[in-house]
Amino acid sequence: MADIVLGIGTSHSPLLASPPEDYPKHAEIDAKGRKLLDKNGKPSTYGELLERADPSIMEQIKPSVLEQRAARCTANVRRLADVIESANLDALIIIGDDQNEQFFDDNMPAILVYWGDEIENNPLHMDDDAPEFWRTARSQYHEAEGSRNYPVASKLALHVIQSLMDDGFDLSQAKRLSKPHGEGHAFGFVHRRLMRSKVVPIVPVALNTYFPPNQVRPRRCFDLGRAIRRAVVSAPGHQRVGILASGGLSHFTVDEEMDRTVLDACKRNDGATLGAIPMAKLNSGSSEIRNWIVVAGASEQLKTDWQDYVPCYRSAAGTGCGMGFAVWK
Repeated sequence: MADIVLGIGTSHSPLLASPPEDYPKHAEIDAKGRKLLDKNGKPSTYGELLERADPSIMEQIKPSVLEQRAARCTANVRRLADVIESANLDALIIIGDDQNEQFFDDNMPAILVYWGDEIENNPLHMDDDAPEFWRTARSQYHEAEGSRNYPVASKLALHVIQSLMDDGFDLSQAKRLSKPHGEGHAFGFVHRRLMRSKVVPIVPVALNTYFPPNQVRPRRCFDLGRAIRRAVVSAPGHQRVGILASGGLSHFTVDEEMDRTVLDACKRNDGATLGAIPMAKLNSGSSEIRNWIVVAGASEQLKTDWQDYVPCYRSAAGTGCGMGFAVWK
């Protein structure tokens, strides 16, 4: 019987490819006009966030602290790569989001499963005047030189599509990428940072986490995870399948309370708490927490083997990314 034998959750923030001395440069983007939300999901200026921020955050953006936390995140990414490498997986289902990489306002699917034989990752393309620190940060999602086609577990992906449709999920599907960007950052991160010489065929599942009005609701995300596991169990053969959430946790305003609530609920298989997270809190970068909710639903039969949480602040206003890492076995 096929089954999900491994669950993984990981942040994929550009900060994970940035040396700590570049964190203030990311903070400059926040201060100069990035669209920011407060912890309740209300649009806020950088100045408003700064005015309300806990003064103790100043201690958390000292160079020594940034260096320590960046090193901890790097070690966690390596640990996840080790877990994938040693798991002997036949396929890895990746739950990620697309941020205007393949899907735009002319077609924004709520849930899409890709089932082509391969998926393409293309080199990074930026304007000539793009700053070097930003190129470095984004490079972790893209091939360094030339395009590369990564294998897709297309037969399993097709089975998942058919099973989810029978289970009441009206899906979008794709067999090819229509935009030259190649696979999105959520999927490229897994290929470029978490897979070494042993490349596992993937099943890419793209959720619309970012863009109203058809963002998948939190409770539906948990139900989707459960349904994906049912689909895998009903697949022919004896495949060992993993499922991975790419993205999150809270950003661009760090919300440690929410992040710890999410991680604790994942540890307790608490779908009710995860499904009840207010929609207003799951916008902008924090919207990627939906990907974790899906994996939590798919990993109910597993137990949390390991978690780590690293709040990576980069400004006195509390901007940055709550970095989450987890393994279910």
